[in-house]
Amino acid sequence: MSGNSDLRPVTVIGLGPMGQAMAAALIRAGHSVTLWNRTPSRADELVAGGATLAPSPAAAVAAGKLTILSLTDYPAMYDILGPLAGEPGALADCTLVNLSSDTPDVSRQAATWAASHGARFVTGGVMVPAPMIGTSDSYAFYSGARDAYDRSEPVLRILGEPRYLGTDPGLAQLFYQAHLDVFLTCLSSLLHATALVTAAGVPAAEFLPGALTTLTDIPAMIGDGLELARALEAGEHPGDLSTARMMGATAEHILRTSETAGVDVELPKAVRSHYQRAVAAGHGDQDWTALYEVIRARR
Repeated sequence: MSGNSDLRPVTVIGLGPMGQAMAAALIRAGHSVTLWNRTPSRADELVAGGATLAPSPAAAVAAGKLTILSLTDYPAMYDILGPLAGEPGALADCTLVNLSSDTPDVSRQAATWAASHGARFVTGGVMVPAPMIGTSDSYAFYSGARDAYDRSEPVLRILGEPRYLGTDPGLAQLFYQAHLDVFLTCLSSLLHATALVTAAGVPAAEFLPGALTTLTDIPAMIGDGLELARALEAGEHPGDLSTARMMGATAEHILRTSETAGVDVELPKAVRSHYQRAVAAGHGDQDWTALYEVIRARR
């Protein structure tokens, strides 16, 4: 913060765990915080800490020029703010920072909608769980109109390190969804692997510590991210250490083991499909990174 001039009023709409954590961080930083939520009781602790509960979305937005939305998805934003759009000037000259999850295209459409009602719009994707909000490990992706982002940045920095990606309102959600693609797939694979072990009567506690070590060792095994990006962009997949055919055989064995154990097979089927298609496309003697050639979009 650069001083008291940055302690502007901030509105937070949506008080699930993430919204509550963001409001609490803003209160601790000294901001005047106005809240609105469908279930008013979720604001009780924050109000006790100094926040103000608005009686309506209109009153919440009117309390300041910056409104942060922490909702399930973008349709929830329209449900709450849509009625305001019919009131002349209700959204004019305000900045909406939507930290809800949805698709890049939906974010772009929302930015157009907001602009049509005189509002500035910034898309965001918070990359940490609620308990980490306001800590040095917290960060979020943002995109949208540069002037709107710049005006909001001192406030957003309180929530975590802001990483601005550009003026395209869809970029923040693209990065958010892509990172969550990695995260959710890892979570599913961790549970699937645990189910394989426990199906054999082995306690999960004997497996999971080592499995988590495997996860954390992956960066060291695949190398620097920038070098991986260069190889993918160049289409270079040397098979000197491993090949898609060899790893595809392992994918087949994981699927067979899952079938025998009676564990759900949808995830290993999907992984095997990538390797099968890579081999069929002539990449069998190349590295596992050749899977990218059958996964990536064709423009």
